[in-house]
Amino acid sequence: MIPRTFGVEVPPVATARLLLHPLTVREAERIVARAPRDGDLWGEGYPQDGDVQGCGGFLREVFGRGDPGVFRAYEVRLLGSGLAVGGIGFHGPPDDVGVVTVGYGLVPGVRGKGYASEALRALLETARTAGVAGVKGDADLDNLASHRVMEAAGMRCVAEDGLLRHFYLGF
Repeated sequence: MIPRTFGVEVPPVATARLLLHPLTVREAERIVARAPRDGDLWGEGYPQDGDVQGCGGFLREVFGRGDPGVFRAYEVRLLGSGLAVGGIGFHGPPDDVGVVTVGYGLVPGVRGKGYASEALRALLETARTAGVAGVKGDADLDNLASHRVMEAAGMRCVAEDGLLRHFYLGF
């Protein structure tokens, strides 16, 4: 079943081990409230603060400007079990020059298995297919794991300031 939000159909994105499930408004509202309903399969520690913030941004986008289509929040689920182990998504539609910003996070119990890079590669392909000019992301200077995730997905460090490393991939 393809989730609907205000009539926009967004298909899930499958990888070898994961399913990026496009969130609906109702699902995002449950994540923000940290209130699963019967049938939600949330892994231990999910949602994290980043998931709540990402879903909050998605909801503000939907109610402020309308459904962002593929440029939305996705739940990262393990293929087969359907267990939600994190989130990934866009911070909104492309900017004036066609660039989107990505963010992601996984619960501690599944980190170190390559899932984040796998999910990010799939999200980058979604962006490329949608016709964006490029994708950017950033991570705290001391978040070496996140640096490696973006590099493994093909993004390159293009700048560094006192707080963050900034990554970019152009198409």
